[in-house]
Amino acid sequence: MTEHMQEGAEGPLQSRLDRLGERLARHRLNRNLTQAELARTAGISTRTLARLEGGESTQLENFLRVLTTLGLGDGLDRLVPDVPESPIQQLERSGRTRKRATGRRASSRMTRPSETKGPAAEDTSDAWTWADES
Repeated sequence: MTEHMQEGAEGPLQSRLDRLGERLARHRLNRNLTQAELARTAGISTRTLARLEGGESTQLENFLRVLTTLGLGDGLDRLVPDVPESPIQQLERSGRTRKRATGRRASSRMTRPSETKGPAAEDTSDAWTWADES
């Protein structure tokens, strides 16, 4: 393990962090910028930039600042493309934007009374109960 690798970081993850850091350094050097110049322009400390280029963990905001300063920010849309809601999801929410995941019902320990069998299935309330109580 390298000395900058945090406990619990997995090999493939650390390898990606190292490669990203090396690429950032190459982009900086291709623009003939020192670490101090890029850090100042990006609004971060020189030490933070050194950590990024060394494959160490930093805040996402710092990474985004460096990408934007190097003119690489446009590539982020390809990294995490926008996914539009399906028409059914839009109808179910009546135009409201989805903000929470419902989770997987099959693995859930909690159920709504309407999802259980027996007398509780007729109850139309939205009160939650534990699965072993129904």
